[in-house]
Amino acid sequence: MKNQTFDAALRSTWQMVSKMYNKEALKFDSTMATGFALLSIDPDGTPSTTLGPKIGIEPTSLSRLLNTMEDRNLVYRSQNPEDGRSVLIHLTSFGIEKREDSKSVVLHFNDMINQKLSDIQIQHFFEVIKCIKENVKDFEHFKQTLKNN
Repeated sequence: MKNQTFDAALRSTWQMVSKMYNKEALKFDSTMATGFALLSIDPDGTPSTTLGPKIGIEPTSLSRLLNTMEDRNLVYRSQNPEDGRSVLIHLTSFGIEKREDSKSVVLHFNDMINQKLSDIQIQHFFEVIKCIKENVKDFEHFKQTLKNN
């Protein structure tokens, strides 16, 4: 293929960003997934069912991540007072401290990119991302056909 596809560009770029974040997280004896989870937990707690989609991981992986985070005293779980079947994830004081570490890394990277791009480039970037997101929802290359008997 002569031209790079959008998905290949996204995939390779995200792989590089992911490696960079994991390298930084290692300095804090952590992982990128832990950092994203810390950043995605609301001060009043976040339902575990909404946390996975927020950070882009599957329920099984989320369960393992939350167990590890609980073992490291970063989070604790409580019953959701609005829904007895649901569990809320809360940050501990240590989790709040580690959240600040994650936040500083993410904001530093964001500032670095912001300094290298013009306002119009940033606007176009987010327009392209929005277009991709909208088209992903409706994309279907092969239509399933029903066989008539």
